[in-house]
Amino acid sequence: MISVALAAPVRSLPRGPGLAYEPKFDGHRMVVVRTAERVVLQARSGRIVTEAFPDLAAAALSLPAGTVLDGEVVVWHAGRTDFALVQRRAAAPTAARAAVLARTLPASYAAFDVLELAGLDLRPRAYERRRALLLDLLLPLGPPLQPVPMTTDPELAATWYETLPASGIEGLVVKRLDQAYPAGRRAWQKLRHTDVRDAAVVGYTGTPRRPLALVLVLPVGDETPLVSSPLTAALRAEVAAAVAARGPGEAEGGGAGAGATDPAGTVTAIGLGEVPFRPLDPPLAAEVRHTSTRHPPPEVLRLRTDI
Repeated sequence: MISVALAAPVRSLPRGPGLAYEPKFDGHRMVVVRTAERVVLQARSGRIVTEAFPDLAAAALSLPAGTVLDGEVVVWHAGRTDFALVQRRAAAPTAARAAVLARTLPASYAAFDVLELAGLDLRPRAYERRRALLLDLLLPLGPPLQPVPMTTDPELAATWYETLPASGIEGLVVKRLDQAYPAGRRAWQKLRHTDVRDAAVVGYTGTPRRPLALVLVLPVGDETPLVSSPLTAALRAEVAAAVAARGPGEAEGGGAGAGATDPAGTVTAIGLGEVPFRPLDPPLAAEVRHTSTRHPPPEVLRLRTDI
């Protein structure tokens, strides 16, 4: 498994000498590995997702052997990136279904780093040098493998931040030009438009095999549990797998005591009133998008398996 670099959230645009700014695409983190024989696509969690993105795997065969890229897979629709469509691509259950989706919802890869080239580990080198190598590598190839834009001008970055959300760009990532690749560390910075935060998943509605929504406690506010908007098919499968991994009692909804998943009461869901839910103890963690009000309900973006 290749450990990827992470970014810490900031509330204002960092400024200063030696900084680089990139648009933050709203997609799925993906590492592309081109070996001498094949292409392997790895999600941020370490899961291999090559079969779900046959179009990107085919395109990556044009890369030289011994290449490793870090970036974001996105799907464009109506002139903007659509996170729900990326989720749909990632959830393709069979190779045949993945092939159909590759034709109807083609993916693009927004690469923002090159970690290895011709078998040489580039992670110790400065970002500025890795960026130059990334451009040399990808610009001759063209879509669907493309380098993300980058600027060292904070005024242009500020313009991007204000104007690009209409295209589905959710903010900026800021890096130091002299920085080595910080694998597994939050050494980059990210400035987001959307109110995205981590939440505790204290339960779920529906059944263990088909969870419908998550019961969340946000890190700010009065700690009143909130019910998320309905889960996508990909997230339903991921939550069901997480519940099943806790043991037969959880997966079947039986048992008592800590972690039991029998309905333990009700929680208020926007538009539905009181609904029964099953608790999770200990909680899971999820990244959610939520405004400062209780309407609309929180949108679950992904489970946080790294915390």
